Amino acid sequence: MVSRNVDRLITLEEHIIQSQNRFRGATGELSQLLRDIGLAAKIVSREVNKAGITNILGLEGSENVHGEHVKKLDVFANEQMRHALSRSQITCMMVSEEDDEPVKMESSSGKYIVFVDPLDGSSNIDVNVSIGTIFSIFRRKSHRADLPDDDDILQSGLEQVAGGYVLYGSSTILAYTTGLGVSVFTLDPSIGEFFLSDNNIQIPEHGSYYSINEGSFTTWSKGLQEYIKSCKVEDKDSGKPYSARYIGSMVADVHRTLLKGGIFIYPATQKHPNGKLRLMYECNPLAFIIEQAGGMATDGAQRILEIQPNEIHQSTPILLGSPKNVEEAERYMKAYAEEGVAG
Repeated sequence: MVSRNVDRLITLEEHIIQSQNRFRGATGELSQLLRDIGLAAKIVSREVNKAGITNILGLEGSENVHGEHVKKLDVFANEQMRHALSRSQITCMMVSEEDDEPVKMESSSGKYIVFVDPLDGSSNIDVNVSIGTIFSIFRRKSHRADLPDDDDILQSGLEQVAGGYVLYGSSTILAYTTGLGVSVFTLDPSIGEFFLSDNNIQIPEHGSYYSINEGSFTTWSKGLQEYIKSCKVEDKDSGKPYSARYIGSMVADVHRTLLKGGIFIYPATQKHPNGKLRLMYECNPLAFIIEQAGGMATDGAQRILEIQPNEIHQSTPILLGSPKNVEEAERYMKAYAEEGVAG
């Protein structure tokens, strides 16, 4: 296993305990919660890697709250995450992309609320492209003797105590942050353990890659159209033209952007003026990761983490990645803002 910025092999559990010791008065509950998520990730990783063999691929037959067909592996991942979060009775509520409403856990006195996209990029399952799990952890605001309410759920991304993702690809990667930088772990399947492979990772200040679905070009704002055009024009000072990279799984695209630099964009369109990616369990945790690595994440005008949510499945446009790339894209979008969405 290749290890960067790491002096010796450190397991996920060791790292979590070491990080916990940096917080005065830490009770260990968040550490246990992160270990529970790690366990669920191992189980999902195992099923993803043998999906074709066990005939778990294909449609489950129902639709989720967004009208998307639910696949069998989506359901499995959602169930595994729910089981994992109920183990230690630390979580009072789970909010998932696959559930219409928040799921109340057995322990209503749990300290944390977890938002999760159990299987991001699931439309790629059948063609063996990288998919992932995204999670975001908030501390409840209400007293633990009371039932959690909307104020506990609808918090801005600034209130996250931890956020991260798992990428199921050629290897299984888990990345997370608690606000003390970003750490990345690689699963050794032979012993079922995550080992630290990158510590305090930093995104390049500028990158030569852009990631966006260009098939929707005609539905973007004029400013975004002009920015993408500029990415293709040679400019030695800025390193252009950039290379296009688009996988279609947000976790995979963001992980590549984190390591290589550049920009990932999922914009507003005519059909989806508020964007399509979900704020609470997709954009918030990945924005947290990118910012902790020195990058930027905005909706084109406002910092993602500062958006105050109105409902759990709220969507938002998002631009994230290397700070110089995001700043340049924002300049284009602001310059043409009065022209609105192109027809």
